[in-house]
Amino acid sequence: MSDAGAYRPSIAVAMLAGLDHAAFGPHHWDRLDAIGHVLDRAPLTDLDDDRSRAVLAEAEVLLGHWGCPALSADVLAHAPRLRLFAYGAGTVKWQVTDALWERGIVVTSAAPANAVPVAEYTVAMILLTNKGALLFRERLRDPDAVVPLVPSRVGNVAKTVGIVGASFVGRTVIELLAPYDLHVALYDPFVDGPTADALGVELIGDLNELCARSDVLSIHAPDVEATRGMIGATQLALLRDGATLINTARPALIDQDALISELQNGRIAAILDVTTPEPLPSDSPLLGLANAFVTPHIAGSMGTELGRMADLAIDEIERFARGEPQRYEVRRADLDRIA
Repeated sequence: MSDAGAYRPSIAVAMLAGLDHAAFGPHHWDRLDAIGHVLDRAPLTDLDDDRSRAVLAEAEVLLGHWGCPALSADVLAHAPRLRLFAYGAGTVKWQVTDALWERGIVVTSAAPANAVPVAEYTVAMILLTNKGALLFRERLRDPDAVVPLVPSRVGNVAKTVGIVGASFVGRTVIELLAPYDLHVALYDPFVDGPTADALGVELIGDLNELCARSDVLSIHAPDVEATRGMIGATQLALLRDGATLINTARPALIDQDALISELQNGRIAAILDVTTPEPLPSDSPLLGLANAFVTPHIAGSMGTELGRMADLAIDEIERFARGEPQRYEVRRADLDRIA
């Protein structure tokens, strides 16, 4: 809570209509009122109408969330006092523009908070797939189901979990796996040996080698030009018989047609929370394969988890009001390496 007489910034809010109630509880609004002056509690959804322009003219802080429009040069022309864009969700790539960076506006993201449920989902799926739970279920439904289930290989002891990408999610997955008797290996060209040692993982410098050694391969890299299609037919063919591929990152990282082809022969399994398109059409082969477990992009923050992201964004606004540096600032140079 801000000290008496402290700087109290003017705060605008921009997001999808209804998110102001779904993602922010009364205590969040109380916190914002204690930090500064909320100019209009009804969220801005357009940024190009008279109400939005009037609010932006006074705003020093913009608290954004899903549905916040891009902060284009035209929008920023009506926001001469804006100094901080605090995004209460994950990626800011759809909101930030060159004009924002050129203005020197500070950007923060709640991606670390959103990483927590994604990592929890991932770890749950790693433990379930190692136990064979999803495939045993398919065998109960259909004893002739084509699934890569080898009872002698079932279990959460002495398995290798390959992590692709030491992102916020990837690092949280690594941390959550620490109590288990699993070997965790990492591929990330931006991670060096000492960093890998600090994370407690084996660093593998070649993606193909990681694929060949993994019982479970979990994808946590960003969707950038260099990573699109990084898991293709070659990498899928290198996976061990009975291995499971998990993707909670972005669908473009995997050649989906190659994955379907590999799954159809029953040699490996996949757990997919992201697909192309989303949602999948009802006739997609992925929905009919016993060795493919598909969920509709639910790993990230939902329901009660949304409040965690709001807390982080408001923490950043509070730090701004106190003149302290942001904990989770996003810089222009980061965009090629973040989700």
